[in-house]
Amino acid sequence: MKRSIKKVYLTREGYEKLKKELEELRHKLMYEISERIKEARELGDISENSEYEAAKNEQGRIGSRIMEIEQILNAAEIIDSQDTSKVSLGNWVILKNKQTGEDFKIRLVTPQEADIFNNKISEDSPIGRSILGKRVGDVVKVQTPSGMAEYEIQAIELD
Repeated sequence: MKRSIKKVYLTREGYEKLKKELEELRHKLMYEISERIKEARELGDISENSEYEAAKNEQGRIGSRIMEIEQILNAAEIIDSQDTSKVSLGNWVILKNKQTGEDFKIRLVTPQEADIFNNKISEDSPIGRSILGKRVGDVVKVQTPSGMAEYEIQAIELD
């Protein structure tokens, strides 16, 4: 029985970032970690060699991340939203906090690309779920750790 691969939606930026990370990890695994293992072996008995053990652990961690990224890229479908009539994945959204009057800009992305420090909010987050499919002028209510918050969608933008 053939398993169907679940699609992973990524923005072009997220796809390219993962490709770059994959190449860097492959390079590191093939060269840097291999050299560390070789040098640690040359120190003698590997059964009590912490350098060897650390290098082997790093090799395993990097190998796992490489496999994870390869699976994501193989199942990836790039989001190329050109629609600004309603909030969709890949859009930048300007929200106004109705209580404070403060505006802020976020990009709605998939969980794989979420990065709160760069204003990339997952579609699975409370804010993400509440704004997905909404239009400019819509007001959404979001349960936050400090209570219920209301946000008005001010604008929807492309890249």
